[in-house]
Amino acid sequence: MSTSKINIAIDGYSSCGKSTLAKALAKELNYVFIDTGAMYRAVTLFALRKGLASQGTVHSESLIAVLPEITITFKWNDDEQRSFVQLNGETVEREIREMDVANHVSAVASIPEVRKKLVQLQQKMGESKGVVMDGRDIGTVVFPKAELKIFMTASPEVRVQRRLTELMAKGQNVTAEEVKGNIESRDYQDTHRAADPLRQAGDARVLDNSNLTPADQLTLALSWVNESV
Repeated sequence: MSTSKINIAIDGYSSCGKSTLAKALAKELNYVFIDTGAMYRAVTLFALRKGLASQGTVHSESLIAVLPEITITFKWNDDEQRSFVQLNGETVEREIREMDVANHVSAVASIPEVRKKLVQLQQKMGESKGVVMDGRDIGTVVFPKAELKIFMTASPEVRVQRRLTELMAKGQNVTAEEVKGNIESRDYQDTHRAADPLRQAGDARVLDNSNLTPADQLTLALSWVNESV
């Protein structure tokens, strides 16, 4: 493999294992992993704490007005050997994974002003190359010239089970129907929003991991990296 570094953009639907693959690639390649979904979740958590989001709706104008108050950074965690997202200096990795955040994040992410703020941060993070970034608009908006673009998907049944297992492991009391409804709602909002909707980049490689193990998909993705450097 060449020693030159590239940027890797990973897009796809929720609960398709984007972060799992991105983290594994970053570790294998000694790249920086950026979880853009965590950034949108952090803004969502801020909105919830400020009472600007509830019952599945977001007070867009009020949130836009306080965007300058929001600072999002990543801090390395030695124990976990990965970076955790911070909201105004507070590590919020656990809080942003809760169901209330999941139920509002697509609405927050659909606000053009929110996307503009975070996309600018994300593009700056990738200026030096050697970045693996996952999200919904990485290959189409954030890194349209990324050397490798991967679009991930999986069957609805597999996605529901993965998300349910993840939430239950964290002690959250949710049902499969609740998870299914959340995933369907997020899919619709992500693909129908006016600002930077989720779509497959024309030059992206499609990775359906419905029947792949994490090791299998990493091997496949690394072969694509070899072809891209």
